[in-house]
Amino acid sequence: MTLTPASKYLLLVLGAPVALYVLGLFLYRRRRDPYNALRKETENELLALGLKAKLKAEAVDQLERKHRFFGRTVSRDRTMREAEKISHELFLQQVREETEARLARKNLTREGYFHTFQSLLNNPVFLVLTLIPGILMYIWIFLHSQPYLKFVFDRLVMSLFVILGVSVLVFTLLHLSPMNPAANILGETATEEQIRHFNEIYGLDQSYLAQLWNTLKGIVTFDLGKSFSGNEQVTATIARKFPVTLTLTLISLVFAVLIAVPAGILAAAKRNSFWDYSFMFIALIGLSIPNFWQGLIFILNFSIKLDWLPATFNPQNALSYIMPTIVLGTGLTAAVARMTRSSMLEVIHEDYILTAKAKGLGRRQVLLKHAARNGVIPVVTVIGLQFGGMLGGSAVTEKVFNISGIGSYIVDKQFIPDIPSILGGVIYTAITISLVNVIVDILYAFTDPRIRTKMKQQ
Repeated sequence: MTLTPASKYLLLVLGAPVALYVLGLFLYRRRRDPYNALRKETENELLALGLKAKLKAEAVDQLERKHRFFGRTVSRDRTMREAEKISHELFLQQVREETEARLARKNLTREGYFHTFQSLLNNPVFLVLTLIPGILMYIWIFLHSQPYLKFVFDRLVMSLFVILGVSVLVFTLLHLSPMNPAANILGETATEEQIRHFNEIYGLDQSYLAQLWNTLKGIVTFDLGKSFSGNEQVTATIARKFPVTLTLTLISLVFAVLIAVPAGILAAAKRNSFWDYSFMFIALIGLSIPNFWQGLIFILNFSIKLDWLPATFNPQNALSYIMPTIVLGTGLTAAVARMTRSSMLEVIHEDYILTAKAKGLGRRQVLLKHAARNGVIPVVTVIGLQFGGMLGGSAVTEKVFNISGIGSYIVDKQFIPDIPSILGGVIYTAITISLVNVIVDILYAFTDPRIRTKMKQQ
């Protein structure tokens, strides 16, 4: 842990009480450290041998030669000062090297702070006595000793910084917005007194930093207060609307993966065939069709003309999920299918695939067990990125099918701007996307043996 500066300093900060005790013990032990006495002895012996004077004479000679070569005129005093500085550094280096060599010959070790720390950690009594004051430090040591837990912990910490950055950025943009929430809500006939009273109620008369602090505190405590319009609790409203969007997105994700991955594998296995051209042509169409146009066409045909499916969304009606999930998942299906095909085409020409074929394995076994297992690694990342795009870009689909989800909620509130409502929707969406990306990173790590090996080496 001490090889990485971030881990070393975090170790000291989390275990500050324990670290101070170890520091005191280290300073006490250092008085009896054989290194100091041996270093002093070595320094006296080298001074008696005239090493420092010899080094100074060599430095003077080198400096004079350099000055003559470049045609410089330098005073004797300056040359002597430079030679004194150079010879002193070289002498200290010689002393350190000789002292360490003598320590090694005598099988002695130099007492260091982290050496003292390590020796105490091996003592059960020390662990028991410092368990409570150093609990955070021991948790950090435990996480660092478990590669997989440390990997997950690092990703969660990175996600926290991402969420914090998104919170500050969104709040700042809304704060700098030229639109006036009080004037937009109260109307053109509102008096200055009414606007001032509105701003006092919602804290809009406070400074930027005060409003930012209150917002961040509200995000952490899941209490963003009431919205500017509607006088409703923002957190309660988001808790009611967000699951609708998340459910549609997850259903679309499953629908896309179940169709796209087999289609991409089949297209790669039958490259330049009818199946390959057909699947990729359909995928290209899926990438090209705008969501709002596809939704309107579905409503026109399946709801109005054929009367098979309801035109508007109703959580109580399972049939109303079909069209929104298909529209939302079309782009993801096309992207994943094309990515799966490209990844599989790269993998099936690798040497280990040829080796598997040479061993007599069947085509299906080679394709599914060896090629697909490695070819799906980049696909996992694409699925995670596309999921974030689906969740964040669901507003269009929700508007088309009259879905009361988080996307349409943010769109409705942005023209006021209703800062608590927009912030709540964006931040909690960002939290979900960050958690999904953490899960994707974990899946990526467990899928790719190279990442697992790197995790264990850190």
